Amino acid sequence: MEHWNFTLGSGFILMGILNDSLSPELLCAAITVLYMLALATNCLLLLAITMDARLHVPMYLLLRQLSLMDLLFTSVVTPKALMDFLLSENTISFVGCALQMFLALTLGGAEDLLLAFMAYDRYVAICHPLNYMVLMRPRVCWLMVATSWVLASLSALGHTLYTMHFPFCMSQEISHLLCEIPPLLKLVCADTSRYELMVYVTGVTFILLPLSAIVSSYTLILLTVLHMPSKEGRWKALVTCSSHLTVVGMFYGAATFMYVLPSSLHSPKQDNILSVFYTMVTPALNPLIYSLRNKEVMGALRRVLGKYILYTHLLIQLLSRFVVVVQSLTDV
Repeated sequence: MEHWNFTLGSGFILMGILNDSLSPELLCAAITVLYMLALATNCLLLLAITMDARLHVPMYLLLRQLSLMDLLFTSVVTPKALMDFLLSENTISFVGCALQMFLALTLGGAEDLLLAFMAYDRYVAICHPLNYMVLMRPRVCWLMVATSWVLASLSALGHTLYTMHFPFCMSQEISHLLCEIPPLLKLVCADTSRYELMVYVTGVTFILLPLSAIVSSYTLILLTVLHMPSKEGRWKALVTCSSHLTVVGMFYGAATFMYVLPSSLHSPKQDNILSVFYTMVTPALNPLIYSLRNKEVMGALRRVLGKYILYTHLLIQLLSRFVVVVQSLTDV
């Protein structure tokens, strides 16, 4: 096969899910709603946890990081997809494709690791409550957060550089919503079998190993909860953990299919649906799953919004008085 004439100014064409949809306008509207929901809910959750001192505890520190990752993850993909559809221009430059891949891999990998750390946090809180503030002291929490970001970014940088160094064939069309490794490798005019094995090993490391840690943590949690004497305590523990497990199931299910299963089991349509799920649906639902079932978060949100509403009301009153004074001076 011939290679298309590559320069840094050349690029690809993203043939995402909107191009293959039977009702693209309806799907575009649905994706817009999901993105606005993700922006609103994640920003509100970040605001509540940052502004309310009662939520400055390890569990909510990790939850704040999850909201930040979700907010950035969906923003890397969704605005580009919507603008491409509205402007009928699906091109993305080589540098833009590499940047999008790096950011998506970084945020996805960091979220993989963070969810495992959050499972450990729940394990310590329920199984070792007396030692919780020692085992989950602020330095340990920040170490968990830093580990998630650093390991994910290093892995993403290596994969991005290696993927983009391959020679690409005549076709510049990527049958996917965003620049990711599996669809890009289908355009390569070289043997990628060794690299695909490397991608598989990385997928197992960043997906199946944290998932194993999560399953182990919740197995121990379940055994501890079943032996709790208080029915109210059992219910509270199960409700808190069920929120985390719901998020884990949604995120890891799609990521496992994309990066762990063999490429022979993939199809462009399935991959596009999965990419919509973990880049748009999950970031929109995560804050709702955590906040709507958490009285502390909802209480903090009401307190923070109440303060902002009060400050806004006072500001409006001051401005109105200022206008009255200015008018009286001009009349004189």
